[in-house]
Amino acid sequence: MYFNSRYQTLPSCLYHHQLPLPLKGAKAGHFNAVLAEQLQWSDEDKAQWVEICSGQKVFAEFEPLAMVYAGHQFGQWAGQLGDGRGLLIAQILDKNNQTIDLHLKGAGSTPYSRMGDGRAVLRSVIREYLAGHALNALGVASSNAVGFTSSTQGIQREKLEPGAMMLRTSDCHIRFGHFEWINQYQPDVLVEFTQKCIEWHYPECLQAKQPILAFAKKVIQRTAVMIAKWQLVGFAHGVMNTDNLNITGSTLDFGPYGFMERFRPNWINNHSDYQGRYTYQQQPSIGHWNLWMWLNNLISLCPIDYDKEQWKQDLSQCLEHYEPTFLEHYEHGLNQKMGLPSFHKDSFDCAMAFLRILQSEQLDYTQSFIRLQNKDYEALKDDCLDRRQFEAFLAQYESIREHQDIEELDAAMQLANPHYILRNHMAQKAIELAERDDFSEVDRLFKLLSQPYQKHSDLEQPEDLAPLPSDVPEVMVSCSS
Repeated sequence: MYFNSRYQTLPSCLYHHQLPLPLKGAKAGHFNAVLAEQLQWSDEDKAQWVEICSGQKVFAEFEPLAMVYAGHQFGQWAGQLGDGRGLLIAQILDKNNQTIDLHLKGAGSTPYSRMGDGRAVLRSVIREYLAGHALNALGVASSNAVGFTSSTQGIQREKLEPGAMMLRTSDCHIRFGHFEWINQYQPDVLVEFTQKCIEWHYPECLQAKQPILAFAKKVIQRTAVMIAKWQLVGFAHGVMNTDNLNITGSTLDFGPYGFMERFRPNWINNHSDYQGRYTYQQQPSIGHWNLWMWLNNLISLCPIDYDKEQWKQDLSQCLEHYEPTFLEHYEHGLNQKMGLPSFHKDSFDCAMAFLRILQSEQLDYTQSFIRLQNKDYEALKDDCLDRRQFEAFLAQYESIREHQDIEELDAAMQLANPHYILRNHMAQKAIELAERDDFSEVDRLFKLLSQPYQKHSDLEQPEDLAPLPSDVPEVMVSCSS
């Protein structure tokens, strides 16, 4: 590995150094060999992946640390938070010379555990491992993982469960909540911290007349793009607290997430979200709210020669880029999924008509687009109770596509519509087998989700292509992990 150990150069109030506490009886779960290669792991590192991913081996080049941050959780100020069960154990350079964090989850309690035990259980580790892999393969910026390990040590949740660890990777673990903590508890380090964030993650902003405003605009735009991509693949994060969004617009912290199956925009995939704050349809507005909370922490960075009221206005104007950026990427992506030309004035309205059909008929989001892509219009119509509504949509759809370059539009559809997503029942089956020390289903799903835009008849199973029958209770996901 090639180390770039920069986070520990920040003021020591921002973290706590400690070693991971390995679980008893660590054993191999699954290893992401392609990612390890991208991260320039040596043959020795790869041979010792179980030791690295279970906290038994640390590196002389980096002293493991837990980060402190704060946050708004479910819209309420939660005060000091932090890495309660994870440690940053290294920062290394990948093949693109990009600095990547190695973050060990389930590594034991820290000063920020808040009555927690600092552990992770196998079920939550497998869900995060597969979700990060799936999103990256779908083209959505996300954390990933080199591997995870199981153990013989039991961890108490609602019941006793196998303990596990996972080595997560991300381009950045600096969250909106870092700024909230600093602004509340250590405001004297805000200038230095922000400067380092710009240098490390947005160096092009250093050339701007006002680097902080340029930085704010970039963070806002990247967050908008990330959420637009979530919406397009039907991903619902489930816990969009300010401590769960980072400054580079890459998905972080998978808890009770879910990929949309039957198209229900108000679907609550987190059974702890009693008010439905973090439903799929709420994600764009919650992203805006979180960014507004984050921008408030930059007010005190007003330059000496700058009018403070003008500074506040300029920060607010940065947020005005959020909605058009989101809409641009969402509309373009939805038109591409539909096989409609973005320049046509009626394309987006037609796409929304299709979504209304999916919602009213409770059709599967992912497979309905595949049927549209395959021109399987009769099968789609047969699934509709309101056949006239579908026929009206189809007439408009074919009218817009008439006289267009159909081959080009169809080729774009194939790049935008995945055959496979990680459905909750798919993950649950893999978890149940893994809890019996059978990781074959984890491996099958890992391979299936590696290239989701291609058909894999040799790997797929019928349950990969459809939601559970309507008379079967859906898999409910807990925050307890």
